[in-house]
Amino acid sequence: MDYTATIFLRQRWTDDRLVFEGSNSITLDPRLVQLLWVPDTYIVDSKRSFLHDVTVDNRLVRLYSNGTVLYAIRITTTVACNMDLTKYPMDRQTCKLQLESWGYTAKDLIYAWMRGNDSVRGMDTLQLAQYTVEKYYTEVTTGKDETGIYPRLTLYFVLKRNIIYFILETYIPSSLLVILSWISFWISQSSVPARTCFGVTTVLAMTTILMGSRSTFPTANCFIKAIDVYLGICFSFVFGALLEYAVTHYCTEKQAALKEREKKITCEEEEDNFVILVNNDAKEKSIHDDKIENNNLKSDTRCHFREKICFWLKIREQINIFFSCFTVKNPEKIDYYSRVVFPLVFLIVNLIYWSYYLYL
Repeated sequence: MDYTATIFLRQRWTDDRLVFEGSNSITLDPRLVQLLWVPDTYIVDSKRSFLHDVTVDNRLVRLYSNGTVLYAIRITTTVACNMDLTKYPMDRQTCKLQLESWGYTAKDLIYAWMRGNDSVRGMDTLQLAQYTVEKYYTEVTTGKDETGIYPRLTLYFVLKRNIIYFILETYIPSSLLVILSWISFWISQSSVPARTCFGVTTVLAMTTILMGSRSTFPTANCFIKAIDVYLGICFSFVFGALLEYAVTHYCTEKQAALKEREKKITCEEEEDNFVILVNNDAKEKSIHDDKIENNNLKSDTRCHFREKICFWLKIREQINIFFSCFTVKNPEKIDYYSRVVFPLVFLIVNLIYWSYYLYL
């Protein structure tokens, strides 16, 4: 959230008390600046600054015959620059360098750029490690404070981050890991150790990239950055490939167990029908032996018992029909569809991602 720059600050003003005869200029000893009036210029939002003094103080004081004073100093300063890192590393940052009078108000002192944007030199040839200067412009403003309104000069410059480093360092490795995870779709479902090891390895590798990259990225006052979104997408696809095999293996095992269960249910139903018939015959015989006048009552009880059995059999049938809707009849097709769906969805997500962060 800041930048450090070395600045050659040149200030020029006219003091009628310093007019002398002739047309030449005089370069004074820098120590004589303490005997002259100079503007009390300071750098707004500066965190730390210092004047260069090797081998002597880097100051220049030049006096012209018409009373004009040229005062130049060499400063290295670190200035705060609030950045919006939501689109990091495809972001553009606008930073500014502000020069303001400390004690003289706008009624006492007027600041002006002598040649507008041409007053700033060196920005066109400036080379930075992560940024490119897209444009810069100057502005004359004022700063308001509790003690008054003070003159201010502002230099704005727009920095565009160079994304090529992040593409080689983060985007390409994470994308290759996603593509690598799709190889498991071509491995046989019966090769449980191979597919499980393959999926877990890609997930761990993606986790390593995710955690390692966050340690080098700057912290920001935002919820999430663009590169975090992409790494999260890649991690989701890698984890989804591992989860796909878990679903496929579960459906295969469930289908095999369902076939065995159907066989057992058929045998159990035949045994239950036989037991019901035997019990009913025993009840009918006992009824005839005990009391003949209760035949109608026992007959109603038997019908009611049969109705309950039919009712529960229908419920079980409806439950089986409901769960059959979520049962994959051919689990091998899951791998076949995944070979097409995963790459297609990943391509669509990439198109949306890059279109949003580069052009919106």
